[in-house]
Amino acid sequence: MKLFSTFLCFLCLLFLCILCGEASAQSPRTPAEKWVASWAASAHGPYPVGNAVAQPELKFAFPAPAAGASNQTFRLIVRPDLWGDRWRIRLTNLYGTQPVTFDEIYIGVQATAGNLVAGSNRPVRFSGKPSVTIPPGEFIFSDPVTEPDGGPGGDGQRPGSEVFAGRKLAVSFHVVGESGPMTWHAKALQTSYITPPGSGAHGMEETDASFPFTTTSWYFMDAVDVRASAGTQVICAFGDSITDGTASTINGDDRWPDVLSRRLHAAHGSRVSVVNAGIGGNRILTPAIYTPAQPFSGGPAALQRFDRDVLGLSGLTGVVFLEGVNDISSGSTAEAIIAGIREIVSRVRARGHIKIVGATVTPAFKSNGPGGTPEAADRRRAVNNFVRTSGLFDAVADFEAATLDPGTGSLKAEFQPNSSVGGPGDLLHPNRAGYQAMGNSIDLRTFAK
Repeated sequence: MKLFSTFLCFLCLLFLCILCGEASAQSPRTPAEKWVASWAASAHGPYPVGNAVAQPELKFAFPAPAAGASNQTFRLIVRPDLWGDRWRIRLTNLYGTQPVTFDEIYIGVQATAGNLVAGSNRPVRFSGKPSVTIPPGEFIFSDPVTEPDGGPGGDGQRPGSEVFAGRKLAVSFHVVGESGPMTWHAKALQTSYITPPGSGAHGMEETDASFPFTTTSWYFMDAVDVRASAGTQVICAFGDSITDGTASTINGDDRWPDVLSRRLHAAHGSRVSVVNAGIGGNRILTPAIYTPAQPFSGGPAALQRFDRDVLGLSGLTGVVFLEGVNDISSGSTAEAIIAGIREIVSRVRARGHIKIVGATVTPAFKSNGPGGTPEAADRRRAVNNFVRTSGLFDAVADFEAATLDPGTGSLKAEFQPNSSVGGPGDLLHPNRAGYQAMGNSIDLRTFAK
């Protein structure tokens, strides 16, 4: 009898295994996914130190910069490079001097200005809670948030992520009490919205009626991630103001990384994401020390921030590196700049699976200051010769060749007028047309799989 019972158990197990095998054969496996960076903005320093562009007067929004935000709500507008159905945001207090508490945190789809697509606003939680306190010097990712959407459609179904691809997100959060010095990214070139001091929490609202003040900077947030297929490439554009987009159009998304993004999406669809880690005024080598008490308008040196701002990005697979023009204008030798570039590349190579494209430095001849002299132009040529011939990189993006007028040694005339605020330009920052030429000069085969 005992033997018979054992035999019956064996038959049952065999039958279950057959059923499970058939079910597995009939049901395709869920493709592997990972978190990938879909938007980024390098934490720059404590407001107001930095190089914002077309910034409105902010004394009414932030009467005392040292006190920072005070019981008020931010609605930051950002353009994710890749859309999906699960998101997470990273809030930062990297350059704060006291803990900052955030609550009433939401993520939705921008409609117009600070208004949201009806039904798209979703609450954001941190470890399951609707608020989070971030100590000075730290940053933290939120819990996953399901896709912001437009509510039921005409057929009662919610639209998929493809409906909103290319749209912008509105991330709203309330600062409880006074924040102290605010960690920010000065040069957003994107309009965001702020409520008055002391006005309380308004992140859940779908209209922008409570948000009278605007800013062209981002505050307290430095990354938005999305769940995507495991094969998704994440390309980071790393650099200074020419990567950050100075002289491109406000709200136009026409920096050279944006141009590169559009080309890569045309070639690879949703299998790629391009994010921007530029900071206006950034240098490779200096300042040697950067703290909230000792800030620098160009942010921490590339050598100090590269691991956090680039290698720390979710899903990183490639880098386009453009730095050196500010080191040249500050008097650094070509040899020192080249040594700094070598160090950056060595960190990338240590990861083993990340490609790096070296970009030549764009012309600055005849621009104001020490960077516009013939001697500075000679150092730029030495650095660019190294980038082109060293064999250190997986590929070279020849931005100098794309923007140089050989007859004058300066930017091409059509690339000079300022697209942000008008005027003739500064002979340093390319305009919209110049950034298009730069973005179009990158060989996409470098990132092909």
